[in-house]
Formats: sequence, structure tokens, C-alpha cells
Amino acid sequence: MPLFIVLTVIAALLSMPIVFALSFGPILAFLVDGKATMVQIGLQRFFAGVNQFPLLAIPLFILAGEIMNAGDITRRLVNLARLLVGHLRGGLAHVNILSSVMFAGLSGSAVADVSALGSMMIPAMERDGYTRRFATAVTAASSIIGPVIPPSIIMIVYAYIMNVSVGALFAAGFVPGLLMGLGLMAMTAILARKHDFLRREGAPSRQEMVSGVSQGFFPMLTPAIILGGILLGIVSPTEAAVVAVIYALVLSFVIRSLTLRDIPALLATASRSSANVLLMIGSASLFGWMLNIAGVPQDLARMVLGLTENPIVFLLLVNVVLLVVGMFLDAGPAILIVGPILGPTMLGMDISPIHFAVVMCLNLTIGLATPPFGLVLFVSAAVSKEPVGAIVRAMLPFYVVHLIVLLAITLIPALSLTLPKLLGFPV
Repeated sequence: MPLFIVLTVIAALLSMPIVFALSFGPILAFLVDGKATMVQIGLQRFFAGVNQFPLLAIPLFILAGEIMNAGDITRRLVNLARLLVGHLRGGLAHVNILSSVMFAGLSGSAVADVSALGSMMIPAMERDGYTRRFATAVTAASSIIGPVIPPSIIMIVYAYIMNVSVGALFAAGFVPGLLMGLGLMAMTAILARKHDFLRREGAPSRQEMVSGVSQGFFPMLTPAIILGGILLGIVSPTEAAVVAVIYALVLSFVIRSLTLRDIPALLATASRSSANVLLMIGSASLFGWMLNIAGVPQDLARMVLGLTENPIVFLLLVNVVLLVVGMFLDAGPAILIVGPILGPTMLGMDISPIHFAVVMCLNLTIGLATPPFGLVLFVSAAVSKEPVGAIVRAMLPFYVVHLIVLLAITLIPALSLTLPKLLGFPV
């Protein structure tokens, strides 16, 4: 095994943040091998990894999500979800899931979903008679829809690293994200019958429905504006992110949920989040460059092809590998590290790059909610003050839904490829 991989693994095991371990391993390996001049080239690769115009979409989408979250937008979406499904048995659990589906079209982040909706929905569900543990489990399980339904930060990262169309990936993520939401609602309905959850609300009146739809209509236009602009060729993904920020600002000012004094704090928060993501991309670019120099992707491709040449068997093996990887790495670093390794093998087996991208992104977003290092679990625990172990136990039925949807997306490529095909993307 190459020295830089060994050093990176050791650094990670010693609790060095993975974003730094990815740079530490290659640079220290150069110094140990007496190739100090290569350090400068490695740093240039680091800078080149983030000095890319398409990546400007990431901080802009993060800023748009922060604006939506800080304003009255989230409450309006939750209110609309309550009107649509709040009268069902287990109503607030359904509201939680549907709110995550709606919020996914605004933020593209599972952590943002947990932070924004968890602080609102977990206390509300507890007041309605649900245990805090179950409320937290529903919130965590549904939050991973965020990175699947566009706009998705990790899909932008994947598209940049693997050189595929952002628009095609956004289109491919819609059906899997909706399937995830429907699956979680179906499991909630089963649990509601089993535990005899109460129905607290009657069906909304026509006046309530009209009021709720009118309040939620313009926030719900956000994903339509973003994706519609990209798919129709009106704007690039980066330009669509600019439009999303402007639209979020205008909408927040019109409904008077933000003032000019709130903007500096939002910019600071978005800047910190963006810096974390871009630092990760730079480190992973350096690490990926070293992988290519060492020939790791080619060696892995030969090994996998020696095991099987069946694309379905390969994808099932990849699912196992990615689920394990997702338990230890955040989705962004995992894509940046594993994508360049598995990419050549995927192309050699004539698997659609778009289908493979959705399978990988779905795997790794599930990893956000799995122990031992799932980031969503720790954020959920911080919001709810529930132990991580208790949240995991309450999530077990929802993990079953995640795996069933993942298996369906893996074995039935049409679920992710039909919409991009209809929109004219090569898949």
C-alpha cells in the first residue's frame, strides 16, 4: 500500500480531522521520500482544486439556504405540510417528513434540514404525545433527503470531480428523493397503526388550505426556479445559485422576515460553511492526484474486474463498500476520495455515469445517518439532547426503508435515468 495512504489512515485514526489528514498524508510522504520539491506541486494541486468557477455555486447555494432558514420560509413550509398531511394518523411525523422533502429543494443539506426543522418539529411532536426519541429519529431519517433532491451540494461536488452534467444529476435525483420520502411516510403509517398514534387534527377547511398554499407557494417556487433555469438552458448552475440568493432575499424582505441588520450574520455563517466545504475539496483534490500517480484506481479496477464483469453484481458490491465508507466519512470527502477510484471501473463496465452518481450519492447520504460517525446523528443529538445510541435504535425501521429504496435505485436504473432522458440529457 502506498506510504501516503498509510500516513493518511494513521492521521485519521489519531483523530486528525479528515480534511487535514487528506493533505497531511501526501505532504509527509513527499518529505519522507526526500521529494520536498513535490510539496510545492502538491500545494498547487490543492489550490487548483478549489480555483474552479463551477464551485462558486456551492457557497451561493449555502447562502440561499441560510437566508431561507433564517427567515419565515421554514415555518411557512411546515405549515403547508401540516395542512396537507397533518390530519393523517401520526400526522406530525408525516408533516416532519414532508417538510424535509420541501426543505430539500431549498437547502440541499441534511445538516441544515436537521438544524432548521429539528428545532421546530421535535418539540412540537413531543407536545403532541410522541416520544422525543421517535421525533428525533423521524427528523434524522428524513433529513438525508436534503442532499438527494436538487439543489444538492454533494451532487455539485460529484459533477465537478467526475466531469458529469450538474443538470442531469439534479434531474436524476428527483425520483429517488421522492421515493425516499414516500417510503418513510409508508413506514410511519405502519408504525402509527402499530402504536396507535392519535389523530390530533381534522381535515383543513378550504379557507385554511387556500391560506396555507398562498403562504407556501412562493417558497416552493425556489426549486422550480433553480432547476427550471438550469434544465431550460437559461442559466448555468452557478448563475442559478445567484438567482436563488436574490430570490431568497427578495422573498424574505417582502414577507418582512429579514432586515438588513440580519445580513452580516448570515454572510458570516455561510462563509464558514463554504470554507469548510472548499477546504475539503482542495484536500481531496491533492489526495486524488496522489491516488492517480500511484495507480490506485487502475489497480482497483483490475481487481474488481477479476471478481466480476457483471455490472449489477459490481453495483451491489459498491453499495456494500460505500455504506461502510459512509459510516466513517462525511458524504463530501467520501465522494472526493472514492469517486475517482471507482469511476474508471464504472466506465469499463458500461454503467451510466448518471446512474452511478445517484447510487453513490444515495449511499453516502444514508451514511450521514448511520453510526459510528454519521454527522446527522450528532447534530440530531445536539438538537434533541437524546443519546446517539437511543436515536439509532429508534431509527431501525427507517434504515430498512433507506436500504429498500437504495436497492430499487441500484437494480432499476430507469428510476433515476428516465427524467434526465426526457429532458434531453445524455445518460
